[in-house]
Amino acid sequence: MDTAKINIQINFQQIVNAVKQLSPAEKLKLNELIWDESNTIPLEHQLLVSDRIKKARKNPESMLDWDEASKTLLP
Repeated sequence: MDTAKINIQINFQQIVNAVKQLSPAEKLKLNELIWDESNTIPLEHQLLVSDRIKKARKNPESMLDWDEASKTLLP
């Protein structure tokens, strides 16, 4: 198969305008292609979340309700 390399300078809005011209099926396929490439969660992040879940299960009283916790974050 012959290949060609194309370097096209377009801005984000031009990409949005091009995507708006796609059919719903094409938009869905594009969405799947975009997310399939970057859907892997690094092992380091998986271990961090797993560790936090274990700590929460061992000490559930240390956990805060989201409504309560959000009050401490927002002015």
